[in-house]
Amino acid sequence: MTGHAGADGVLEASVKSETGGVPEAGGVPGAGNEAADGGQVGQPTVKRTVEVMGTVVSFTVLGLGAAAAETALDQASDVLREADETFSLWKPGSPVNRLRRGETELAQVPPEISDVLELCRTARTWSRGWFDPWAMPGGVDPTGLVKGWAVERARDVLHRAGAAAALVSGGGDLAVFGQPAPGREWRVGIQHPWRRDALAGIIEVRAAAATSGSYERGPHLIDPRTGRPGHRGVSATVTGPSLALADALATAVTVGGDDALEAVGELDGYAGYLIRPDGSEAYTDGIVVLPR
Repeated sequence: MTGHAGADGVLEASVKSETGGVPEAGGVPGAGNEAADGGQVGQPTVKRTVEVMGTVVSFTVLGLGAAAAETALDQASDVLREADETFSLWKPGSPVNRLRRGETELAQVPPEISDVLELCRTARTWSRGWFDPWAMPGGVDPTGLVKGWAVERARDVLHRAGAAAALVSGGGDLAVFGQPAPGREWRVGIQHPWRRDALAGIIEVRAAAATSGSYERGPHLIDPRTGRPGHRGVSATVTGPSLALADALATAVTVGGDDALEAVGELDGYAGYLIRPDGSEAYTDGIVVLPR
């Protein structure tokens, strides 16, 4: 089920966000999210950024002592680097590239590749085929899911380490757990596709959110039904329990527009928000939009 917001609706852009989707380390500048600056009163907060997977990943960890937090962040960063080594299409010798070139078989590459491809099959079904790594030029390409999968795994490292709450954000993908302050959920902003100094909306996130857009990199998204660049949305955000699947579904909604958004609206626990090329908007039930 979808709803719409007009030019005067609550999704209208008004404040600045980081370029390219959800902003770093849990806050919306100007949105009054004091938790993004320090977390719960008296609770230690440790932050870090790391360049990996072609983007900058930001971490905010609450409720761990400095030494324990730094150790957990080292381990979480290693998870991202290992994912990059395994799945990067920019590294000729990566296992995924070797698989794409037919130089090896699925049984001979790291088992994480099978796990990711199984998630890709789920996303293909859930999205009505608007996300389809097997329809990409050059062979199977799980890029539209794997960054979310990696960020989610990095978040899980922090959870297992005993942090009270954490946020991991990279390139439009964001995974969280816990609360940044008592009674408060993590708040993030969605970059407005045409106004670099503004947000399209502010949402609350309890597990994962992913934003995909055609406005930053031009026509880089491939329509799996034609095999050519194409999109029916300029920006799409999907929230849900799995960042890997939210990442893939956000790509699907950007490419497939209203049909893919409708598919997201039929999924338990997932919600979506779409900005169309004409500037009109649509969203499913389950997106919590905050006043700015």
